[in-house]
Parts: sequence; structure tokens; C-alpha cells
Amino acid sequence: MFESPSADSARDWAESGIACLTGRPDGPPLIPPGRAATLARGMTAQIESATNGAVQLDGARLLSERAAFTGHRRAGAVSAGGSCRLLPTADGWAAVSCARPDDPLLFGALVGADVGEDPWPAVTSWLAGHTGQDLLELAEPLGIAAGPVSPVPAAAPQPLVPRAVDGLLVVDFSSLWAGPLCSHVLGLAGARVVKVETPTRPDGARLGNADFYRLLHGGHESVVLDPGDDTERRELAQLVTAADIIIEASRPRALAGFGLDADRFVASGGTWVSITAHGRDSFRIGFGDDIAASAGLIAHDAQGPVFVGDALADPLTGVTAAALALSAPADGSGVLWDVSMSAVVSSTLTHHPDDSERMYRSSPPLDAMCHSLRGRWWVEAPSGIVALAEPQRREPAGDVAESGRDTSKILSELGIR
Repeated sequence: MFESPSADSARDWAESGIACLTGRPDGPPLIPPGRAATLARGMTAQIESATNGAVQLDGARLLSERAAFTGHRRAGAVSAGGSCRLLPTADGWAAVSCARPDDPLLFGALVGADVGEDPWPAVTSWLAGHTGQDLLELAEPLGIAAGPVSPVPAAAPQPLVPRAVDGLLVVDFSSLWAGPLCSHVLGLAGARVVKVETPTRPDGARLGNADFYRLLHGGHESVVLDPGDDTERRELAQLVTAADIIIEASRPRALAGFGLDADRFVASGGTWVSITAHGRDSFRIGFGDDIAASAGLIAHDAQGPVFVGDALADPLTGVTAAALALSAPADGSGVLWDVSMSAVVSSTLTHHPDDSERMYRSSPPLDAMCHSLRGRWWVEAPSGIVALAEPQRREPAGDVAESGRDTSKILSELGIR
């Protein structure tokens, strides 16, 4: 996997803005384990090379970018966004997300009782008497985004031969952060990006920070197509046929239910980027915080584990997926990228001799601890003393199309309507 020129994980973490988002609200920032910031910088170096310098991004800083818009800060065992918690189980720790309106009802089914509007007391009590495996066995069929903190070595897919995407058509079925970040990078590289939503499943990120949404979707086009309508289902299939690259973040059966076939698309020479929580063969769901934590990307202090950054699995996967999409097999054939968010996170923890040991320490090693001096936090990295950077924002480069506004125009331009 590509790494940043420094290959100094402590420095890359410090400069990423993630350390400032990691730790207790009333405690010092913490340097996380692993090499996620270093490898994210390596991916953007690969992207810069593939685009002949047209796209210049700092992968490490992308990891904390959303917090620069939302103002999120470190909150210890509660995620920066507030919807996920690290809770003790009978045999360890688990990460549990409660981000959707229906989640309290699902948690009631998990614990076998009415949990009311605040599910956390009941869930905390239930977890204390059950193992991480108990949680997994029930959370998956219930559709709960949760899992034990149980690091499993995994490898992430690696970019192939760099290729230009200028002028290619990208059809983006994804939502939230990881997939849209991938599409954003491809748009910066010159691709035409068309975002697809359905009438009943708009992108939930539209209800989040408007400026951050505009950053990721600026300059893209938007269509709303109903796969339940015969005409629009046919137009959806034609749009996919016209595409060069498909980005989706659903379990395979979801788009298959729309009549869309990834294998057929790849056989025709296309690139299909499939982003899932735990791989295309898994039915587990997940969000950025619970995926990262359950994969083992957590930090520790004397009180126990804390979250690393803000939904870190999302931007880390997004920049990885972009680097993959900006590459292709040498023979020009199509490719299906199975991008498991948990595998991407795990790969940053298991590819370096010191990382697996650090994951299980109760506190960061002394040479990676943060110190306060003159009102700022610093870390002594192997390559020297580094000031901890705050999350930084880029400014949106274009307007966001209203949902579905350009449907007729876009389909007509593509010869579909």
C-alpha cells in the first residue's frame, strides 16, 4: 500500500487533525494506533500521480475535514457526532450506533423490552451481561449497526495501473460520506458525476451540514428515479449501461432488486466500486464510527477506550475507493472493487510490526503522547516535534444540483429520454 513520503505515523496523525478529535473532552488529545493517516496520504499521492497533478489533496487532512464544518470535538467513549458509544460487554467492549429514527425500536428487540426514547440505559445493562458474540448474532439479523471491538487482520484492495477519468461518466448511488467522497475526487479529476436517488431513499446527508454536503457534491448532477415505476426502472438501467464507473454503497441484493447486475457491468468493461460495511458477502450494516471501532481503531487512556476521530472509516474508505477507481487492469478489462470499510480500517492496523502491539496497550507509547505548551498541543514524533493541527476545511468549488432537477436534461443528453 502506498505511504506518505514521511512514513512517520505519529507526525501524520498530528498533522491530520484527528488527534484533536481523539480523547476525553476534559483530557489531552491522543495519538491513535496504526497508520491510517499515513496510508491516506499515500492514497492521495497515488491520486495526484494518476491525474498528472490535477488533483492535489492531503489524505490525512481529509480524515478530519467534516469536523471543520460541524464543529465536532473529541468526546471520549461517545463518538464526535454523538450517535455511537463504546460500551463494556461481558468479555470486552462493543461499539453501538443509534443514528436512525427506528433504532430505539430495534434496540427494544435486542434487549427484549421497551427501551423508550432513550435506549442507552437498557442497552448498556444488556451488554454488560452478554458477550460480543451474543451482540453480533442478534445485531446482524435485526439490522443494528454494532459490533464487538475485535480486531481481525485484513487486507484492503490495492490500486492497479493508473488511468485518467477525464470525461468519463460516473453514476453514484451512494450516500453519506465514503461514496460521495470517492465521487468528489473523481469529479475533481474531470469525470462527469451523476448522483442517483430514489423518491423514498434520498441521501440522508442532505439533512446534515449544508456546506459540507456542497463540498462533496458541488458541480455534480442529480436524478431521482423510482425503480418501482416501469419507465423509470428502464431509464435507470439505461443510465447504468451508459456509465463508465458505478459507485454504490448498498448490500448487493439492494441494487440487484432494481435489476442492476454488477457482474454484467464489469464484463462489459466497466468499473464497479462497491462500498459496504463488512464486504459484499456480509449482511452486517455499519456506520463510520462503529465500523472503525469494531475493527480495532480505538485509542486508550487510563479510563479505557475512546473513539478515534469522527466516523473515520468513512473518509478513509472514500479516499481509498477513489484511488482504486483511478486505476484499472492493464489489459483494459472491467473490475469490481469490493471495498469493505472494516477491512480498509483493519489494514491500517495490521501492516506494520508495532501496530498490533499498540492496539492492546492501555495508553499510547511515551514517544507518541501529547504535551501542552503555550496553549498548544504538541507531540514528539520520530521525525521531530510536531504541533497538533486542528481540522481544516476546503471551500466548495461548485453549486449542488437540487435533487432530481436535471433528470430529463441529463437522460436526454445521454440519449436515454
